[in-house]
Amino acid sequence: MADEYFDVTPAWIETSALTAPALIGAAAGLLLGDLMHRGARRGVGIALGAIGIAALLPFVVGGVTGLVTGPRSKFGVRRKIQRIRDAGIVAPSYNDVEEELREQGLL
Repeated sequence: MADEYFDVTPAWIETSALTAPALIGAAAGLLLGDLMHRGARRGVGIALGAIGIAALLPFVVGGVTGLVTGPRSKFGVRRKIQRIRDAGIVAPSYNDVEEELREQGLL
């Protein structure tokens, strides 16, 4: 059943889809760069660079987090083993009605 929803998109399609906006932006920058004043060009370049870094930051943080706490890291293995151990420990279920009836001597 799980195989029915498996995504078979080739890696080069995904890569080209991710790089296309950057290439279009670079081309527009080269074409419009000479039309702008030098001071304006510098400010726009710095602002666009900061926006680009801010857009990439979640991917970088997610990648580093995956390396540190992922399933193949030392911490990930420890967490998985702890979950397996905790799955065997079942907390007793408390039923308030049963407890009341036991206190009254009816059960």
